[in-house]
Amino acid sequence: MTKLDHELIATLLGDAPPSPALARWLETDRGRREAAAYRRTLAALDRAYGAPTAVDRPVYWCAVPSPVGRLLVAASETGLVRISFSQSEASFLRDLRRLGAQPVHSPARTADVVHQLRAYFAGERRAFDLRFDLTGMSSFQRRVLMAAASVPAGEVVSYGEIARRIGQPGGSRAVGQALGRNPIPIVIPCHRVVATGGIGGYGGGLARKRKLLRLEGWLAASG
Repeated sequence: MTKLDHELIATLLGDAPPSPALARWLETDRGRREAAAYRRTLAALDRAYGAPTAVDRPVYWCAVPSPVGRLLVAASETGLVRISFSQSEASFLRDLRRLGAQPVHSPARTADVVHQLRAYFAGERRAFDLRFDLTGMSSFQRRVLMAAASVPAGEVVSYGEIARRIGQPGGSRAVGQALGRNPIPIVIPCHRVVATGGIGGYGGGLARKRKLLRLEGWLAASG
């Protein structure tokens, strides 16, 4: 097995972003064929040996008004599953069902999440005390999200710094892509990750990113 094969497997498993050499190779006919073959093999192994998915596990959800717009929040028995800024309820519930969840509307079961979010927006809390349920996230995405979760309020880091923290220097683009799929914004504060020399992107829109950073004092402090 070549070095390129090892890199390809790590990328398909989500353990590493593609190197420039691998990215170029994947654009060739041979690269596309071999990547497809590995995907089929990995899918077969997952079907044969993967842990069974909990189908129709209950996931509790509710809607929460906030200064950055109405939030849809979902949590399982394991932890916080989703926070969505702009989805319709129908789209939000479809996404939960794709995770093998049975959505149950329950303000009572989501009360702790709602309480902490309200305290955050009121300026009474800057760190959350919540468990996460990152079902469906790859190991690379999980490492990126956990690195972002460690950035304290009032501070920002670059995409490149997150890449270095998870041992993937040069992987800032892959870090940005993973943060763009952050299922738990605000609580996992991807808004605190910015571009070098600029604010960078944000799945919830730049206006929300600026508002969150202003709420935490970073924009005011940095001018």
